[in-house]
Amino acid sequence: QGPVVESGGGLVQAGGSLRLSCAASGRTFRNYAMNWFRQAPGKEREFVAAIDWSGENTDYGDSAKGRFTMSRDNAKNTVALQMNSLKPEDTGIYYCVAAERMATTGNMGLNYWGQGTQVTVSS
Repeated sequence: QGPVVESGGGLVQAGGSLRLSCAASGRTFRNYAMNWFRQAPGKEREFVAAIDWSGENTDYGDSAKGRFTMSRDNAKNTVALQMNSLKPEDTGIYYCVAAERMATTGNMGLNYWGQGTQVTVSS
């Protein structure tokens, strides 16, 4: 396993919910911003959500606003992405990324990607 590992993906019906988790190893986890990206088949990778090192600041992609919530627990070196009101267009591989900065700054700096977890939303 790498320094960033995602879990919680699966198959869900439209309108349902899923909670993705991301575990990051290393004592410096709390210094990193954490980000979620996703990629659907045949489409470009898309920014989903980001949270700063403190957990006080979050940003969301347009597709996630109002439906997804990102949080972190620095004591457990984990972040979560709660996804509600899921739509078939949310289907894709979701990647967790530990980085020096939130993706919305335009430059994450040094970053570490997980292997991804598959989310499939059926209509």
